[in-house]
Amino acid sequence: MTRPSRRKTQQSLSNGFVAPSGRSAGEDVPYALRIGAAWAWRVGLILVVSAAVLWLMSQISLLVIPLMIAGLLSSLLLPAVTFLRARKVPGGIAVSVIVLGFLLAVAATLSLVGQQLAVGFASLWDEALAGIEQVQEWLSDGPLDLTSSQIDGFIDEVANAVDNNSGVIVSGALSFGSGAGYFLAGLLLTVFALIFFLHDGDSIWRFIAGLAPRRARAAIAGAGRQGWTSMANYVRVQILVAFIDAVGIGLGAAIIGVPLVLPLTVLVFLGSFIPILGALFTGMVAVLLALVANGWVNALVMLAIVLLVQQVEGHILQPFVMGRAVSLHPLAVVLAVAGGSLIAGVAGALFSVPLLAILNTVVRYIAGRTWETDPALGAPAGHPGPGSVPAPYSSGESLGPEPSPKEAST
Repeated sequence: MTRPSRRKTQQSLSNGFVAPSGRSAGEDVPYALRIGAAWAWRVGLILVVSAAVLWLMSQISLLVIPLMIAGLLSSLLLPAVTFLRARKVPGGIAVSVIVLGFLLAVAATLSLVGQQLAVGFASLWDEALAGIEQVQEWLSDGPLDLTSSQIDGFIDEVANAVDNNSGVIVSGALSFGSGAGYFLAGLLLTVFALIFFLHDGDSIWRFIAGLAPRRARAAIAGAGRQGWTSMANYVRVQILVAFIDAVGIGLGAAIIGVPLVLPLTVLVFLGSFIPILGALFTGMVAVLLALVANGWVNALVMLAIVLLVQQVEGHILQPFVMGRAVSLHPLAVVLAVAGGSLIAGVAGALFSVPLLAILNTVVRYIAGRTWETDPALGAPAGHPGPGSVPAPYSSGESLGPEPSPKEAST
């Protein structure tokens, strides 16, 4: 009997387990299953890396959140800086004027809101006390028919609960103090990053794109610019949506006589930067104010106004205005806000939609190989590109150092 040669045995082992038919086991696996397995480990790797990135960002949120806020603000203020630079204003002066003007406008708005709160809080407190007395009268004279001693006993239990949890209240106040310190540090970092994003943003992106391999630089540069444009469109359209929400709810509150209209309007405006859900939750504050100050009838009217504004945003503003600006379906927006809030709370709800818009634009740009015909990256004349986006590299400018012979051969 002849034995198989050692070389043939090694070749069979190197090809995998041999099936009775003489083929390797890999050949007996269906093609669709092999394709699915190939996709599975790649998708799994992407998910693992994404989870690691999210975990790392959560550990350095004090740095990440101010930088993201500075990015959103710079996309909003950059056209004003570009306008001044186009009129021969030096870059440093243009950035200083725009940033200082923006900070002064924010400070003036907060000062006005603070004055309104100081003036209206005293009267609102009196109305709240009167409302509590009405509740006590309803508890004693209404269907519950509680005696005054039962009501006083309930109030005493609440007071005792506050006394027993005074340590928790004190620790909460201390944590609020440390949170205020973190807020101040984040505010300073945001302003600092905003100044440099406006003044040297192009140089910063040029440096980041230059770190990529030479073959990928054009794709990364173009995708980044398109993502930036998408984020800028989102910020501007979201400001319009927030303004409409704030005016609608604030005007309705003023008509029915809800107190603290200006602070309420500012609150709705800020809350509306969380798409769809923000205006609804901040509108509930208006309903509570109407309930405390004017009774349940005005509270129901205020609730109807909030729901009407919410319907206008959900069925008109988001699908037609926001959808065209960032090419996102309203369902994707809602899921992004919900997922972002579950992962990172308020910050996740605030940044999830712009990040999704950037990701959508970048993936479409790279998948369509748009950088090959992008005139902003120096594509040949006559080839239409995605639009007039400021280029990180002009048509005659080098994308980086010349590759070595070894790189050129690869």
